Amino acid sequence: MKLKSMSESLDRDLQDPEYVALYLNDALHEGSPEEFYVALRNVIRANQGMTQIATSTELGRESLYKTLSESGNPQFSTVQKIISALGLQISIEPVINI
Repeated sequence: MKLKSMSESLDRDLQDPEYVALYLNDALHEGSPEEFYVALRNVIRANQGMTQIATSTELGRESLYKTLSESGNPQFSTVQKIISALGLQISIEPVINI
C-alpha cells in the first residue's frame, strides 16, 4: 500500500467523530505527550485545518503549529480549547483493576 493511500485512508477515518475519540484516547493512553500532539495535528489536518482551529480558539496559527510540534509544551487550557473546537470533550474515568 502506498504511503499516500494510507494517509488518505487515515484522513477519511478521521472524519468520523467516534473514530477521532478512539484515536486520540489511544494516543493519550498508549503514547507519549508528543505522540498525542501528533495525533491531534492529524485530526486537525483531516478536518477543519489549522487556520480554522486557530480562528475558533482565538490562537495564532503559527503559535498552534509550534504548540503542537513534537517540542511543543502546550498549557492544558490550550489543549482544552483545541479539543472543544473539534467538537470533542475531555473526560476522566477511574482505572478498573481486574
